[in-house]
Amino acid sequence: QVQLVESGGGLVQPGGSLRLSCAASGSMFSFYNVGWYCQAPGKQRGLVATITSGGSTNYADSVKGRFTISRDNAKNTVYLQMNSLKPEDTAVYFCNANRVRMADGRYLESWGQGTLVTVSS
Repeated sequence: QVQLVESGGGLVQPGGSLRLSCAASGSMFSFYNVGWYCQAPGKQRGLVATITSGGSTNYADSVKGRFTISRDNAKNTVYLQMNSLKPEDTAVYFCNANRVRMADGRYLESWGQGTLVTVSS
């Protein structure tokens, strides 16, 4: 099972950009599906974007065309490039990695501690 550490959050003005990183330690990271989720104050955690072990991506409607998820398996890292940021993007962003272990069918899942993104002028 992997351990995840997010970084790259901070304060940015509306219309600005940030790149979040999710660095994983542990083995077989390339076999994991990885997702970014966000949680704003008083709201439930929701999906932002996912990337499968094969590289297929999926995005929430609210971020399509603005955010891009990518992965570098050689660096055990998944990125979230966030462009044209809006105040409503303000949230804590969490990284999730998951896979089914083929040997016994066990579902493995890890979460990072989150990184805060604040979009404000």
